[in-house]
Amino acid sequence: MWSWEYALQILPQILEALKITVSATFVAFAVALVVGLLLTLARRSHYKLLSLFAQGFVEFVRNTPLLVQLYFIFYVLPEHGLALTPFLAGVIGLGLHYSTYLAEVYRGGIESVPPGQWEAAKALNFSTFETWKKVILPQSIPPVIPVMGNYLITMFKETPVLSAITLVEIMQTAKMLGSHSFRYLEAFTIVGALFLVLSYSSSLVVKSLEARLNLR
Repeated sequence: MWSWEYALQILPQILEALKITVSATFVAFAVALVVGLLLTLARRSHYKLLSLFAQGFVEFVRNTPLLVQLYFIFYVLPEHGLALTPFLAGVIGLGLHYSTYLAEVYRGGIESVPPGQWEAAKALNFSTFETWKKVILPQSIPPVIPVMGNYLITMFKETPVLSAITLVEIMQTAKMLGSHSFRYLEAFTIVGALFLVLSYSSSLVVKSLEARLNLR
């Protein structure tokens, strides 16, 4: 049976763990945004070796499980002299994994820019950097913001997998509370409600940004 007394008792511990979940999600999303753009630019590079490396990295990461990648980063790299904290390993693993998906999102946005825009930039004698900064990216990124928002929401719901590398986020906290008291209903219900609030709030922010940019 549901106990409000027990639910209120464990709520502070879950809310404390929520900070880790939110921090891990947003830091990992920032990593994914930056690395995803770099991968897209690398794949479009005229340097064949760089382009092939970026393409191979994207295909490898997208076709291997996130959990395996996290295990490798957290448990294997220390044997080669690179020891990371659970939080850092988690955000790097989650960020790199989703950077490969965002790379495809960026690519779709860039390919939607009309060829005439590239020709106009060349006619104005823009450098490659100026072309990307002033012409291509400002036109290619806004249309794909809704898709990026969807990946942010997905990343919120993926954070429980970080418990596999000992990061104590809200799902792991709920499991620990349940194992100590043998009461799982309250803990998992609160965690589910918090995930719903986080996901719904994120979707509202994305919709607001979408409307502000007149994407509809």
